[in-house]
Amino acid sequence: MDADELLQQTKALAKHIECEEKWKELEELQNKLTLTETDTLEDTGYEFSQLMTHVKALTAELNQWQKKEPELLSKNNDVLVAVGKEELQRVNKELEMVLSCCQTKNEKLNKDLKSEQKWLEEQEELLKAVTDKAAELQNEVMEFSESRAMQELKVKINKVIAYREKLLENLGEFIEEHFPLPQQQRNASKKNVPQEPTADLISLHEILELLMNKILQTPHEPYLTIDNTFWPPYVEMLLRYGVALRHPEDPNRIRMEAFHQ
Repeated sequence: MDADELLQQTKALAKHIECEEKWKELEELQNKLTLTETDTLEDTGYEFSQLMTHVKALTAELNQWQKKEPELLSKNNDVLVAVGKEELQRVNKELEMVLSCCQTKNEKLNKDLKSEQKWLEEQEELLKAVTDKAAELQNEVMEFSESRAMQELKVKINKVIAYREKLLENLGEFIEEHFPLPQQQRNASKKNVPQEPTADLISLHEILELLMNKILQTPHEPYLTIDNTFWPPYVEMLLRYGVALRHPEDPNRIRMEAFHQ
């Protein structure tokens, strides 16, 4: 770098420094002006006018400084070179300080970032563990509830079966006591006329059991065919009191009334 170029850079640097100083002074006045706007109207009227006058004067002075060529400290090239080097060293030192500060801040941010990432990973692992545990507990609760419900249902079913068996037993005893099988006529009215063998009659209890099994096992076909083992008075009694119904097309078929529906 020759002396002329260094001289031009020194002039520009001196002009820039002077402009910065004036601009800082202008900003300070502007800040003061902003602060004074919060005061009462009676106190700020006169001060505001003074500040505005001062701002206008500084603005005019700043314009003059910007148009004015900076004066050289010395016409000696060695002096200018020394001043330029000193200024460049100062700027370099300030830039190095700024760089060091930025690096330190960057290292701190990286450290904080790693710490936050580690905390996030720990929270995610904790959340996953809690979610898995909650799902496991929910499954256990559901299994326990289902098992308990099944046990209660089995107990109720056993009670119903026992009650049903007890009712059937009582019904059988009642029917055997009050509706016994008829006494078959063993003596023929005429000795010379041969008797046809009579079929074994079934009891009223057996008739009811057949009708109930038929309507429960085959509800789509609940009718039972009457044969000679059914004593007609028992059949007529069941039909008369609405316990059984006759087939609309076949009188030899009956079914039990659907009391359970």
